[in-house]
Amino acid sequence: MNELYPEITPFDHFLLPVGDQHKLYVEQCGNPKGQAVVFIHGGPGAGSSANDRRFFDPQKYLIILFDQRGCGRSLPFGSLDNNNTQLLVADIEKIRVKLAIKKWHAFGGSWGSTLALVYAQTHPDSVISLVLRGIFLGRAEDTRWAFEGGGGTRIFPDYWQEYLDALPNGEIQTGVKTAYNIMTGDDKIAAEKVAQAWAKWEIRCCTLKPNKEFVAALTGDDSAWTLSRHEAHYMVHGCFLSENQILENCYKIEKIPMVIVHGRYDIVCPFDNAWLLHQQLPNSTLFSTTAGHASIEPETREQLINATNKMLTL
Repeated sequence: MNELYPEITPFDHFLLPVGDQHKLYVEQCGNPKGQAVVFIHGGPGAGSSANDRRFFDPQKYLIILFDQRGCGRSLPFGSLDNNNTQLLVADIEKIRVKLAIKKWHAFGGSWGSTLALVYAQTHPDSVISLVLRGIFLGRAEDTRWAFEGGGGTRIFPDYWQEYLDALPNGEIQTGVKTAYNIMTGDDKIAAEKVAQAWAKWEIRCCTLKPNKEFVAALTGDDSAWTLSRHEAHYMVHGCFLSENQILENCYKIEKIPMVIVHGRYDIVCPFDNAWLLHQQLPNSTLFSTTAGHASIEPETREQLINATNKMLTL
């Protein structure tokens, strides 16, 4: 199986002011003269990592990573003010313009796939190709599945109970809204408790096989704080999308080459997200893998690397 490319370090990094007091961390890696690709991280609120650079051949790609508003190394840390999908899309385009890149490939997983799709539908002339993993269409039913007692909670009821135990009286009547109100409220201890529980619930569900190291790496205090609060913020507001917006706007990107990789046993974002997207885009290629949601799982990783190599030929 294809392994990740060797670890690399950025040859350039900076903070890009994008307005509303937000400054985005942006880095460039690989070959300055290579084909440009932008990595769009998940969450929302997860931030990018060193391993995210390793899905691309560093000899052939100019690899651009950035942290979305309020998370990772972007400033102000944790800010949910002026933080919505339309602004994130505009931020991506500002990065492209700042770096004087005419067109680039886009790579995104989970929420990163959502944002990559909305970006491509907004700026189709800026995108050469799309490689997407763990599709999240941002519909109300997708939120219900993962965080409001939907199907995912029936697969892992023990994990779900641990999450509920962090809420006042195990309250679930208002679902995501309850957790959001706590995590953005004045009681910092309660907010941190719920943020930790939210992150732990989600990350434990991400892999087909239990992976304690993976969970530990993504549920540290700062990681859990931005991941959980950002996700709840976006879900409470319907991901700042109209219902079924992505599927209804697929005609705008029907000519963009696309590879979709999705774990058959994804509990966080069920496989029908990928299937429905593929049905709207018959020129896309869909690979189902024997995996869950995470990009680190071997078969998913292999298909993603195969896809980024394939896109070099376009």
